[in-house]
Amino acid sequence: MRVEYINPFVEAAHDVLQEVLADRLKELKADVKRGELSLRSTTMKIMGVAALVGLAGDVEGRVLFDMKKETALAVAGAMNGETFTAMDEMAKATIQELANMVTAQAVTKLHAQGFKFDLTPPALFTGENMEISNSAVEALIVPMELGPIGKIEINVAVRERA
Repeated sequence: MRVEYINPFVEAAHDVLQEVLADRLKELKADVKRGELSLRSTTMKIMGVAALVGLAGDVEGRVLFDMKKETALAVAGAMNGETFTAMDEMAKATIQELANMVTAQAVTKLHAQGFKFDLTPPALFTGENMEISNSAVEALIVPMELGPIGKIEINVAVRERA
C-alpha cells in the first residue's frame, strides 16, 4: 500500500476530528492524537459502530471508521451539541456524515495529486460480534485518540487496480 494513499486519510481524520470536536475537546482539555499505525491482513472484530466508505478509481478498496458505541454517542453528541443515549437515526446519520467529511477531504487531497476516485455513500454497521475480513488486501489501522471521548480507528484497505 503506497503512503501517498494513506497520508491524506490520516491528515483529514485529524483535521476533521479536531474541528468537529473542538468545543468538547477544549472542555475536556484533550486533543486529537494519532496512535501507532499497524497493518492487519486477517479477519478482525469491529468495536461496535463502523461506517464504511467504498473507493473505486485509480485504486479500489474501502475506508472503515470503527469505534465503540460509547465513543460514537459522544462524537455524535459533540457534533450536534446535545447528548445521545442511544444510536438513534440522528446519531447514526452524524457518524455517517463524519465518515463522509473525512473521506471527502482525503479524496480531495488525492485528486490534487492526480489520483481519481469515486466514493460510495457511507454505510453504517452497529452491533456486537461483527467481523470484517481483509483477506484480499492488507489494511492499515490508524488509531485516532480523542482523550476521554475514546478512540476511532481509521481502517484503510486500498490497492491499485490491476
